[in-house]
Amino acid sequence: MAGGTGRYGLIGEHLGHSFSPAIHRQLAGYDYRLIELAPEAVGPFLREGAFDGLNVTIPYKKAVIPYLSELSDQARRTGSVNTIVRRRDGTLYGDNTDYDGFRYLLAEAGIDPAGKKALILGSGGASATVRAVLEDMGAASVVVISRSGADNYHNLDRHRDAAMIINTTPVGMYPHNGVSPVDLAHFPCCEGVADLIYNPARTALLLDAERRGIRRANGLGMLVAQAKVAAERFLDTPLPDRRIGEIARRIEWETRNLMLIGMPGCGKSTVGRLLAERLGRPFVDLDSEIERLAGHPVPTIFAEEGETGFRRWETQALAAASRESGQIIACGGGIVTRPENEDLMRQNSTIVCLRRPLDRLPTDGRPLSQAHSPEALYRQRAPLYARLADLTADNTGTPEATADIILGRLMP
Repeated sequence: MAGGTGRYGLIGEHLGHSFSPAIHRQLAGYDYRLIELAPEAVGPFLREGAFDGLNVTIPYKKAVIPYLSELSDQARRTGSVNTIVRRRDGTLYGDNTDYDGFRYLLAEAGIDPAGKKALILGSGGASATVRAVLEDMGAASVVVISRSGADNYHNLDRHRDAAMIINTTPVGMYPHNGVSPVDLAHFPCCEGVADLIYNPARTALLLDAERRGIRRANGLGMLVAQAKVAAERFLDTPLPDRRIGEIARRIEWETRNLMLIGMPGCGKSTVGRLLAERLGRPFVDLDSEIERLAGHPVPTIFAEEGETGFRRWETQALAAASRESGQIIACGGGIVTRPENEDLMRQNSTIVCLRRPLDRLPTDGRPLSQAHSPEALYRQRAPLYARLADLTADNTGTPEATADIILGRLMP
């Protein structure tokens, strides 16, 4: 179907940092550009034809339709195009591969809408695609929640029986992390949650679902799956389905923070710096960030504000650091003791707990370690470390050996 000269890209108004070039490069090896266009430039760009295949993102998924000669059934049904192919005769064909991507998301998460009531949060372009998928998969009913429609955020009580909730809004997306469009406590029958956001990896909505044991998924798998189908349209050739999972895991690895927790003096900063050097990632020492924010060394903060004051500064530093991506973050030993830190830690990080024998933990310059025995601190914190850690590694040899262990167990 495609013309074959290999000119591909993504058009949108404000693209910022997009995963799409990396995804398409891994899928098929072709060059793929980010093309920011003002609204008045969309028509001329499409008419000039200096491309073979395009993906389309907001706000142009509907705006491109008048310039296309033919639409796929899904594009016509949803009124939304996210993939354009220049055919051999020069005409443009529009498709909606987001449809395929969302079906993949549900299948991978084990979320089956058949016979169930589903709520879609948001009435924008993605909402129609999600609705089409849910209806095709046999949902008993699909309700779209908007800010001002008949079904809105002020009368959600009428939908307490919803079994599925899908967020298609940007609420909770970076940099506005930590906000959820709804409280799952109001939906006692909910058994599946999907959030099309993938930055952060765990939105507040998904963290809420996780705590409740509800099946859940973010939008990364959908993004890669729709790109795979788009690449097949561009190249007019099938690509193996296994590439979706492989690429999604690679992107997760590259974008998730590695966050080191553990007792004071267990080697988090030393091992963290080694990991940052080996991976070419930024290193964040949270105690240094606390000192920068407070304008005082940690011992002075404890002396002047006590542990309560220090913990407030710590949460503030954690909130700023943890919403970013692809970093190595070394945390203080007591960060796990403040419940409000848990979601901040888990939203965008893989958490690694370092362990070292208590008799090998230094206490110099550590106010709490000097005021309390390592044994007392460990009794309090060990269950918290165990609950939060995605991986535990003993740091009893060299820091280099510990870094090797962590990378060997986590790298895809």
